[in-house]
Amino acid sequence: MGKLEVFELNNQIKMPQIGLGVLFAKNDSEVENAVVAALSIGYRKIDTASAYQNEGGVGLGIKRSGIPREDVFITTKVWNTDQGYDSTLKAFDKSLRELQTDYVDLYLIHWPVRAKYKETYNAMEQIYKSGKAKAIGVCNFNIQQLEDLMEHSNIVPALNQVEVHPYLSQKELLQFCIKHGIQLEAWRPIMMGKVVDIPELSEIGKVHNKSEAQVALRWLVQKGVAVIPKSVKPERIRENFEIFDFELRPFEMSAIENLNQNRSLGEDLSHIF
Repeated sequence: MGKLEVFELNNQIKMPQIGLGVLFAKNDSEVENAVVAALSIGYRKIDTASAYQNEGGVGLGIKRSGIPREDVFITTKVWNTDQGYDSTLKAFDKSLRELQTDYVDLYLIHWPVRAKYKETYNAMEQIYKSGKAKAIGVCNFNIQQLEDLMEHSNIVPALNQVEVHPYLSQKELLQFCIKHGIQLEAWRPIMMGKVVDIPELSEIGKVHNKSEAQVALRWLVQKGVAVIPKSVKPERIRENFEIFDFELRPFEMSAIENLNQNRSLGEDLSHIF
């Protein structure tokens, strides 16, 4: 299977390169069982959000797994309607209660709500200083928004979680993040399963005896991008994890890079207040 690898964030916190995403997983036995399955397979990172409405199930799954809390990297996010200084602090406390923990490893702004993201981040800096979040960062920020945020804050975001996959390589954003010590993390890295329809990934997969999803995930982590593929099926959760026992060759990396169409499969939700 290969050994789980880590990236080091800009504050020296170590974060697993792959985590389980739980968007759309129901806040009942579905998300609980997915978390238990992932942790038993070897995952050590779970990515949730208040907007997913399943932080409670994630917390129960981690407890049920028997894996010590300090060995699991938990990410959650503040939603658009909770942004603002005081409301971010309240939203964070609610997330801690739901997750049944006294800290999270990474707390993120879910979308850059233009009029509020700076004060939201200022609140997150206070949370970071309190030790209740081991690292803080953002999601779905472009270069201009990152520059604006860094100009009005004291802590460089540890991470920017954005949509990245073979049809949306985010090359310029990745280069900007590398330059400023911001870890890039990919949501929707396997394009909601649509990677199976990309013949180039199939061809590369045959050479390595790997699936299209495994090839797409390996391409990302080899570029230095963290991944959080979502699944609630144990066999898929396992398949997504098995990416550390092979390596793509330079020409294969280039071939996947050349698939880029700057095509987003997601919707911009930054305007939702």
